[in-house]
Amino acid sequence: MAQVGIVGGGAFGTAMACVLARRGHAVTIWAREPEVVAAINAERENRLYLRGVALPAGIAASGDFDAAVRAARFVLLVPPAQHMRAVTTALRPHLAAGTPVITCSKGMEAATGLLMSQVLAETLPQAPVAVLSGPSFAADISVGRPTGVTLACANPLLGAKLEAEIGGPGFGVYLSDDVIGAQIGGVMKNVVAIACGIVTGRQLGASMRATLVARGLAEATDLGLSLGARLETFLGLSGIGDIDLSCNSPQSRNMSLGIALGEGRRLADILGERITVQEGVHSASAVVALAARLGVEMPIATLVDAVLNRGATVDDLVARLLALPFGIERAVVPWLRRGKAS
Repeated sequence: MAQVGIVGGGAFGTAMACVLARRGHAVTIWAREPEVVAAINAERENRLYLRGVALPAGIAASGDFDAAVRAARFVLLVPPAQHMRAVTTALRPHLAAGTPVITCSKGMEAATGLLMSQVLAETLPQAPVAVLSGPSFAADISVGRPTGVTLACANPLLGAKLEAEIGGPGFGVYLSDDVIGAQIGGVMKNVVAIACGIVTGRQLGASMRATLVARGLAEATDLGLSLGARLETFLGLSGIGDIDLSCNSPQSRNMSLGIALGEGRRLADILGERITVQEGVHSASAVVALAARLGVEMPIATLVDAVLNRGATVDDLVARLLALPFGIERAVVPWLRRGKAS
């Protein structure tokens, strides 16, 4: 049994606490909201973010970083991506040097265009970093439904140790050393899921949605390869696995947001009635800016960003999607065109 810290008391952080408690670990969740801390400790339920799930024994909550991480063998970081820098900057004095941290946040910092591992290199330089990603709804993993995820870590020995601590029956952990690729897949699945939700809300059919999934995967792959990721990562759980789940289920926060947009609702109204974060809304502009710097063609991501951040309408997006030029069907067209495939 290990002491494990989880920083972030939302649905996914709480769900991962359930996974780890079932593995026999003692888990302390750091949560920003006092009502979340009180409900977890007194009622054994996170009523705000994961209502209806009875938490197993071995889970406690605290609003104090020291209580959550000081004695932890490893720490999971699950704040929204846009808050990762502020949270981990505050966390830094409380984290013992050498304690591994695992980021579970699937986003790109909008202000800098940095991935979460790159943010952590700046805010927690004393900590080895790993990435947990893949198709994993909190509602599923919290109650033990079978799930497979990718754990990406540049240090294979550390990755194997963490896999042994986290993985178990019903929660399969597959190791990778492609830290960049695992994160790009998680970022892009949110952006593509918004596009898929829009065409679903407009009742344009499953065929159109499947086209967006395939071409969105190609855009994610090309961006990842341009950053040094490997092609096979995008064919695995943190690539096509995560994109498939988020783009084909209204349970996905990003797809459900896209559906509401496609049905004619205003973005501000949709966001105003939700307490959870739709990471794709914040990551889209950072993805498009990064792609422009790298010379990567990403028409789907560009159109989503135009609707979310640049005043384009859903009708504009649909018309421009239907007008995208045809070309030779390849998995990663711009990458191959530049002659950089191996």
